[in-house]
Amino acid sequence: MMNRILLSFVFLICFFSCKHGEGEYHGVIEKINAEGEHYKGTSISSEKYLEDMDMIEITEGEHTFLIPERKGQIRSYACTECHSKPLEDMHSEGMKKAHWDIKIVHANENTMNCVTCHNPDNMNELKSLTGRDVDFNKSYQLCSQCHTKQFEDWKGGAHGKRLGGWAPPRAAMTCVNCHNPHKPHFDSRWPARFNTTVDEERK
Repeated sequence: MMNRILLSFVFLICFFSCKHGEGEYHGVIEKINAEGEHYKGTSISSEKYLEDMDMIEITEGEHTFLIPERKGQIRSYACTECHSKPLEDMHSEGMKKAHWDIKIVHANENTMNCVTCHNPDNMNELKSLTGRDVDFNKSYQLCSQCHTKQFEDWKGGAHGKRLGGWAPPRAAMTCVNCHNPHKPHFDSRWPARFNTTVDEERK
């Protein structure tokens, strides 16, 4: 008798909790899969937001998207226009250093210096930790060597600034579009609009 009551109770719970006939689902994933089965995509496009930008297409793993072209934005590129000799031949006593205003505030100075990323044998290219040439347009590959979690998030679209929102074609800023590679940490700053009400309350 007790078993029959228990079975009836379980049946009633299942009957009232499973309402597939009313368009309800067991969970969010089930609903997304069911309602997205016949989804054909959207006609919305981000192309008009990218018209005035010089973009290049990259593929990283299973992700293909657009990023801003970088070399055309670097004030003194190509580097070999000035770096016409090996670095050791370009230093002399009393000579002002070309990049005297750049201070590396990225990692411990015993860990990182200029040639950690810049290639002294080919100044028009960057250099990976293994000595491989890296194009300036793909400088994110250098960042990914240490910042692996952020890189994976960036590839998937969770880290960094998207251009034109989520509408296709997908376009995103790279690491150096937001972070200064020599000093990547964002400085604290006041909001653009100062809240005078809160300031008065603090007095």
